[in-house]
Amino acid sequence: MFLKLSHTHLDIFSVSRQLVLCSYGITNSFPPEEKYSLTQQIRRAAVSVHLNIAEGCSRKSATERKRFFEMSRGSLIEIDTALDIATELGYTHQENLTQEKKNLIQCFQMLSKMITS
Repeated sequence: MFLKLSHTHLDIFSVSRQLVLCSYGITNSFPPEEKYSLTQQIRRAAVSVHLNIAEGCSRKSATERKRFFEMSRGSLIEIDTALDIATELGYTHQENLTQEKKNLIQCFQMLSKMITS
């Protein structure tokens, strides 16, 4: 926000930001009793994706960058699994997850390429 660093111009940074915003929107409709459970878990994982990308991009060592990108990708898997549970519980429906699905897949593919390159 205040630091105009190069990672803020990357496509992965934009997509992961959209993932965060979308995750917050989806979890707004979850039942109140999930406030400290699935809602919080999905939100934290989404923010973790975005923050680990930012932190990874700031690392000088390729090994360190890769480590942060792998943690970010792990958080994507966590979100995917949590949304599957939320769908099974009836907190959301597949048709409400179209944008989230697109963001998840896109982030996963981009991070996978960043990890292997």
